[in-house]
Formats: sequence, structure tokens, C-alpha cells
Amino acid sequence: MSERALVIVPTYNERENIDRLIDRVLVQDARLEMLIVDDGSPDGTGEVVAAIAAQNTRVHLLSREKKMGLGTAYIAGFRWALERDYGYVFEMDADFSHDPIHLAQFLAAVENADLVLGSRYQQGRVTVVNWPIGRLILSYCANIYARLVTGLPLWDATGGFKCFRRAVLESIDLSHVRSNGYAFQIEMSFRAWKKQFRIVEIPIVFVDRSEGTSKMSQSIVREAVWMVWRLRWWALIGAV
Repeated sequence: MSERALVIVPTYNERENIDRLIDRVLVQDARLEMLIVDDGSPDGTGEVVAAIAAQNTRVHLLSREKKMGLGTAYIAGFRWALERDYGYVFEMDADFSHDPIHLAQFLAAVENADLVLGSRYQQGRVTVVNWPIGRLILSYCANIYARLVTGLPLWDATGGFKCFRRAVLESIDLSHVRSNGYAFQIEMSFRAWKKQFRIVEIPIVFVDRSEGTSKMSQSIVREAVWMVWRLRWWALIGAV
């Protein structure tokens, strides 16, 4: 399997962050490349990335016409990666809440795993910085809820800092993935778990964004509340 690793970063109005993020990611390991999936950002994020990609062969841009959601951005990125020779595929946020310094830990951990998750709540220990207490409680309780409903044995099922072996993504029928918000993270991990892939959580420090605005919304929360029950039902009828 190729040692090349692709870091997929969905963006919408992340001009303030994206050039610094690209620099910070690529310096971590020579095997890393980046795919920015930009949803027609009005602030010109795509144009910034296009200029960088023209000068750096480790940077790639996938432009979409409009804002279509986190899940569809990652699915598009996964398909792009599977069409090319990447052994590992990362999910990562654009706002520096996922510190690139952790990428080396992921690459080490995935040598003995199929899916590595960056956990904010491993063994109940909270490693979140600068979040309002209300959002922290919501996130922590959402993970307890997801574990209870689905049986998924993860401390942080909603986290979005991940590394997949290529084989995991090849085994999942991406056309059947239904979630688009933060429930997408639960669904992808659930599908990998049901296929008996080895999942490992590693601790990360999660820092709330300092630039730009959060993409959280009530519709994203509602989707997650109901999706865990759908996953449980799909598992019962063998549809996962």
C-alpha cells in the first residue's frame, strides 16, 4: 500500500486560516498532501488555494459551486482520494481546532489500526479549550447518547479529526451514507465498526476557532439526534 496520505479539508469562508493551515500541515510529514474541498466560498478561499496549488504539487483543490454540507464534501474528497494512490485519508477542520501537530500521532497509530480518531473525551477526560460550557456539555452528552443508542464503543464519536486506511473507505458504499452534518462522523465510524475494522482513539487537544464563524446549527443537531436511531435500525436489518 502506498505511504502517501491525503488530508481532506472542507472549506466555506476560511480565507483567514487556509494558507497558514496548509503550511502547518505539510511541514509535519513528507508523505502528507492536502485536498481542499471548497464550496464556492464568497470570501475567495478557493482562489487562495488555487494560487497555492499552482506552486505546490502537494496541494489540490476540489471546487464546488455552492455550500452543500460537510458530509457531501468529505464524500467527494473520499472519492477523489480513492481514484488516486493514497494509502491513508484524513479528515480535518480548517479552523485550527484540529492542531496539525497531532498528525504525526495519527500516522504512528494507524500502523496498528484501520481507523484512528482524535478524541476530546477519551476515558472521560475532557481536552477542549475555549468552548462555552453549554456547547461542551451538549457535545459530551451527545457522545454518551450516541454510545447508548448505537453501541458504538467510542468516547468521541462526533469528532472530525480522523485517519482512515484506504481499505476502510473502499469497503463502505459511499452512495449509501446519508448524514451530512456532524452525524456524518458517527455514521462513518459506525459503518467501519460494523465491518469489524480496528478503531483506535488517540487523545488530542481541541481548541475553539479563533478566526471565522462556527458552522453549527439547530438542523445539524436534529439530524444527529435522529440519525443514531436510523443507524441502530439499519444494523438490525443488515443494511449497514
